[in-house]
Amino acid sequence: MGLSEQIAQYLVTGISTGAIYALIGIGFAIIYNSTEIINFAQGEFVMLGGMLTLFFLNAMKLPLPLAIILAVPSATLIGILFERLAIRPLRKPSPLELVIITIGGSILIRGIAMLVWDKDTHSLPPFSGSEPLEIAGATIMPQHIWIICLTFLSILLNKLFFQYSITGKAMRACAANRRAAGLVGIDVKRMVLFSFIISSALGSLAGIIVAPLTMTSYDVGIMLGLKGFCAAIIGGMSGGLSTVLGGILLGTLESLGAGLISSGYKDAIAFIILLLILFVRPQGLFRKAETERV
Repeated sequence: MGLSEQIAQYLVTGISTGAIYALIGIGFAIIYNSTEIINFAQGEFVMLGGMLTLFFLNAMKLPLPLAIILAVPSATLIGILFERLAIRPLRKPSPLELVIITIGGSILIRGIAMLVWDKDTHSLPPFSGSEPLEIAGATIMPQHIWIICLTFLSILLNKLFFQYSITGKAMRACAANRRAAGLVGIDVKRMVLFSFIISSALGSLAGIIVAPLTMTSYDVGIMLGLKGFCAAIIGGMSGGLSTVLGGILLGTLESLGAGLISSGYKDAIAFIILLLILFVRPQGLFRKAETERV
């Protein structure tokens, strides 16, 4: 395989991986824009998507499509409980308290998952076979196509929801100014709940579609969550196209670095990029700096 074919292979792999990071990153951004909370438990909903699908598939003996259909709302229900029990009871918490609570929630969910299931690594069957396809000199698994298509479909539906639905517009109003939104009659607490519902659903979907390739376990959400957070930071926590570009950029650079330099640096690349962006452009690569008006 020549260098050009190798690069094409790395790009295809990087785009599909970056799509997953973008989906997770949008979940981070939705909660942050609605609540100003960085939900470090977001990665655990990625884990729950894969593990719950595995549970419905093996323990309940359900077909894969039905297992997926049941896994997403089940993980979303856990997201609702997390918001109700851990976030809503707080009265004017500080940012540090919120960070500690979300990290504590992440540890709790991970620990329960380890007790309910086990410490082993599991794999979901691919959605449509495992025969590789050749596109532009690069070999791609059918699951990669599922990842790219389902990710961009989810992002499109998410965009339409926020752009045209009444609830989506209310959530955007809360993101712009929570106090003003409350003054015009918007139920801010309900909008916060909706943000957790959407983000946990997106996270669980990401965990389901990536599990046939990367496998899943009780602790898989740690690294995927951090990389999704990195994608959100690159996109400036906007939750839109910039986060998608951030995820694809991160996945592509990670794939190129692992292939051309060393696979041992694969995970380190994400954090090097994150640190560089925080030093050089803390508002993100694709977002203009904003001036806060008092």
